[in-house]
Amino acid sequence: MTEYLFLLPISISLVLGVMSPGPSFILIAQTAASKSRADGIAAAVGMGVGAAMFAIIASAGLYVVLETVPWVYLMVKLLGGLYLCFLAYRIWGSAHASVVQKTDNKDQRRGAVHSFVVGLATQLSNPKTAIAFVGIFAAFLPTEVPSYSYGIFCLLAFTIDTGWYSLVAIVLSTRKAQAAYAKYNLYICRAAGGFIGLMGLKLISNQ
Repeated sequence: MTEYLFLLPISISLVLGVMSPGPSFILIAQTAASKSRADGIAAAVGMGVGAAMFAIIASAGLYVVLETVPWVYLMVKLLGGLYLCFLAYRIWGSAHASVVQKTDNKDQRRGAVHSFVVGLATQLSNPKTAIAFVGIFAAFLPTEVPSYSYGIFCLLAFTIDTGWYSLVAIVLSTRKAQAAYAKYNLYICRAAGGFIGLMGLKLISNQ
């Protein structure tokens, strides 16, 4: 088991990375507070799947492609930035919408699927996250990687992201949190939309 000790610093780095504020955190917080706990957790699972996909990309060495073929990386950044700007527009425009509406089971399932897709798309919209994964792996991987390590990387990425964002969703989907959100809905949506929009513009302009 000692050959897998290198997974500890990788796990710590992933935890610290996911806990840092950014578009993903803002999306989960806004979804959980404005919709429901189920929607927030569904978005969290989408984040986890996106993180696992980035782990696969990093372990497959596709970072080399992004570095050696500049226009590919440029296109990915442009599309990611445009998506964040679109998401910011949607959040900004929802400032006057009613909060936490009651829906039937069919609508709840449809809403959860939509939240999952939005969470996944938001996670995948930032190619710098893939580069962060590559940096972490490059810093801590041993010369000889033990068997099943890359599968463990994906599982770690999924578990850490899903676990953290699910915790955020649970905390911010309480009645007290939702009541506070309803009271300050306009300001929260403006702040969240503005922040995500700035992140998108930064991603587009930072070429």
